[in-house]
Amino acid sequence: MPAGPLRGPDGVDDQAWVSVIQKMDEVYADLLRYEVELEEKNAALEEKQRFIASILGSMSDILVVCDRVGTIQDVNASLVQLTGRSEQALRGASVLDLFAETAARDLVRRIIQEGQPRHDCELTITTAGGQTTAMSLNFTARVSAAGKLVGSVITGRPVGELRRAYEALRVAHEELKRTQQQLLHVEKMASLGRLVAGVAHELNNPLSFVLGNVHAIRRYAQRLHKYLERLHAGAAPAEVERLREELRIDRIVADLEPLIDGTVEGAERSRAIVDSLKRFSAMDREESTNFDLAEIVERAVHWVQKAAPTRFDVRVRMAPGIEIAGSPSQLQQVVMNLVNNALDAVAGRTVQRLDIEATCQGGRVDVTFHDSGPGIAQDVLPRVFDPFFTTKPVGKGTGLGLSISYGIVQRHGGNLAASNHPEGGALFTMTLPLARESR
Repeated sequence: MPAGPLRGPDGVDDQAWVSVIQKMDEVYADLLRYEVELEEKNAALEEKQRFIASILGSMSDILVVCDRVGTIQDVNASLVQLTGRSEQALRGASVLDLFAETAARDLVRRIIQEGQPRHDCELTITTAGGQTTAMSLNFTARVSAAGKLVGSVITGRPVGELRRAYEALRVAHEELKRTQQQLLHVEKMASLGRLVAGVAHELNNPLSFVLGNVHAIRRYAQRLHKYLERLHAGAAPAEVERLREELRIDRIVADLEPLIDGTVEGAERSRAIVDSLKRFSAMDREESTNFDLAEIVERAVHWVQKAAPTRFDVRVRMAPGIEIAGSPSQLQQVVMNLVNNALDAVAGRTVQRLDIEATCQGGRVDVTFHDSGPGIAQDVLPRVFDPFFTTKPVGKGTGLGLSISYGIVQRHGGNLAASNHPEGGALFTMTLPLARESR
């Protein structure tokens, strides 16, 4: 008879026993792997706990964790220091015991029960030694994985600290505004300084005209005095007639009115120039008015051209009547800065030209400034409006002109952009909203 398969105890063959042993080995290996993973996860958990504990210990704000009935489950060192009570004494106590006033306890109880977030609640907490201090508290609900409310987290800091921080912030803000105004005025004065030569030339013409007329009137006055003196002395008619011809009295009388008119005109022109300079150089009072942008551009171009050391061709194509609401002196400064920059850019080039054009569309006006210079380098283009950034040599520029101009245009509800023109040269585009009346 052929031999059958080997069988172990109770009729179980060897193959079955081998399978059982293999399964036991697999289970043992799995147990070892699970143990290693468990140890790694436990180490990670301990590390996270130490990390969280270090954060809680370093917080200057107080922190309280409580359940939905207000029993304190955890606190941080700041609360321990503030209340003068140990962690053991705080844990398990009611969070309501921290508050000095009944109204505060009622409010905290309601917030915790409702589970609604609350911020900047000013409540009074009892501190070490039985004293009290006002706290600004924030309440955040804690929920379980199933979304069920399980308690609240309360954080806060003394109101005095917040008030000191707000006061410091306010002082810093006021100082920043003063500094901004000073920088604005300094830049305006720097722009004005470049125009001194042009202003002197501009004033010289009407003043020379006035001075010449005054000298002529003085000579005429001397002749008239001599003539009237003889006339009042009772001179003979023949002598009076002779003096009249000799002193050219008739011509003097005919010339007096145009001389006086010319003198008044020259004085008015001088006064207009001084008034224009005063409006430009005066500190801005944030006054807003409607004005014609074309007049502002023409005036700014006129001043810069008068001060330009070489011939600078500026072509302005702007229709009159472009009404803008805002500060004309501030926008005149913007235009002068842009024209001055163009003048610097084209210096030394064969063609020194700036084209200024304006187009109105959709309640806004776009004013473009396209110069014949080399354009703006691509690595410089993103920084042209940064404060104190300049490509000019030391002593030739403050780096504030374009930055201040950008801020002025933005305060007028517009935008100032820089790019390179496809035909060459730099292109600055100033966009401004039109005044409501002109839309």
